[in-house]
Amino acid sequence: MSTVKSFEDLVCWQKGRILTKEIYKNFKHCNDLGFRDQIQRAGVSIISNIAEGFERGTQQEFLNYLFIAKGSAGEVRAQLYVALDIGYLNMETFKYLNGLAEECSKLIQSFSEKVKVGSRRGLQYKLIQKSDPTEELIKKAAPEVWKRAHPDK
Repeated sequence: MSTVKSFEDLVCWQKGRILTKEIYKNFKHCNDLGFRDQIQRAGVSIISNIAEGFERGTQQEFLNYLFIAKGSAGEVRAQLYVALDIGYLNMETFKYLNGLAEECSKLIQSFSEKVKVGSRRGLQYKLIQKSDPTEELIKKAAPEVWKRAHPDK
């Protein structure tokens, strides 16, 4: 399994990006500006929250942002039903977009479960070795003593 180095590597983010692009494409000519703005914001919220959570640095914060992203995927789905009911979408387009939104939600859920049980708690909990100030003084003041005490360094 490869290491995830950035949020762009996450499949749930990649799928959310596709969904967001499709939302913008399918509603660019929608004259209901309030509706168009709301569904576009919900789509952008999916990928934005995944990215922000990833960059936060702690496991708990990442999980919180993943759940917000999952909620936004649900919001997109609800708005797609409205779009279908009032005639902004035909059934074929609705099924396609709703399928993407459902897949995003499932991917986020699955990934969040893996993050929950992961052994890495986040960058903020990474153990960083601190140097001993006394050792630094000895190293500078009496280098021969320091070398005898630390032959491997």
